[in-house]
Amino acid sequence: MPESELEHKSVLVDEILGFLDLTDNAIVIDATLGLGGHTEAILKTFKHTKVIGIDQDQKALEKATDRLKAFSTRFQGIHSNFADISTVANDLNITEVDAVIADLGVSSMQLDDADRGFSFRFDAPLDMRMDTSRGLTAAELLEDLDQEEIANLIYRYGEERKSRRVARLIIERRDAGQPVRTTSELARLVERAVGRSPKDKIHPATRTFQALRIAVNNELGILDEFIKDSIDLLKPNGKLSVITFHSLEDRIVKQAFQKFSGKCFCPPRIPRCVCGAEKRVEILTKKPVVPTEAEMSSNARSRSAKLRVCRKIEN
Repeated sequence: MPESELEHKSVLVDEILGFLDLTDNAIVIDATLGLGGHTEAILKTFKHTKVIGIDQDQKALEKATDRLKAFSTRFQGIHSNFADISTVANDLNITEVDAVIADLGVSSMQLDDADRGFSFRFDAPLDMRMDTSRGLTAAELLEDLDQEEIANLIYRYGEERKSRRVARLIIERRDAGQPVRTTSELARLVERAVGRSPKDKIHPATRTFQALRIAVNNELGILDEFIKDSIDLLKPNGKLSVITFHSLEDRIVKQAFQKFSGKCFCPPRIPRCVCGAEKRVEILTKKPVVPTEAEMSSNARSRSAKLRVCRKIEN
């Protein structure tokens, strides 16, 4: 594989390996395979481990499979969404696994592919689908939703304070017969709505693009169920490791881990727990693990990464 296709660096690889304690014939599910960096490290470190790699991006899956061809007897790639981890395991007649890992970030390959519409660095159709074979594109979503729905989406998933102004300009364009259909159109529109200061560390469209990507791929809506299904699949003492890249994801993972460690989130006056808290795991990361200064210096993408790990306890 050309070196340019491997520019994407998997984050917190050593930290992931440090939490794993795999015995012979262990099975690991890499639920977000990407270009296979974490899986490659696991296969190299644990010589008798098999990894099932899941990815909804067909192009990424093909590149990872090619990268991991030296481990063909111990690696199997599956084209699917990480939310379907139970179905994937069932189809492979796997009833339990030793570990599940998930890196929830967007890969550099996806961001650098102009045709995918993830980045405002390129003028491209506003797509943003991880799996280009199904679902609405970001442009279609903006044509379907009303002004309030667009504003709420951008505020909730992007934490953009001027979401209502962004939504109003999107609707004005749509009503004038010029719906937003490209990344450049959206970036210019958001910059006009939000404004830009020389002191800004990020482009003003960053939060809106993040919000649309999350909405198009239902990234947060499926996360709770994925965590539950992953814990169901783990053997006793098996570990679930999740890497997040923004506060919304990290909050969901943190609270899900707390709930499955037995912490009740019900209001104090409720006579009995109805939130589903159940002591099934031990949290191994009281605070999220973050990259070292050395990793952040060599890989800017890692700066916002946070790793949380839990261990399934025996019943």
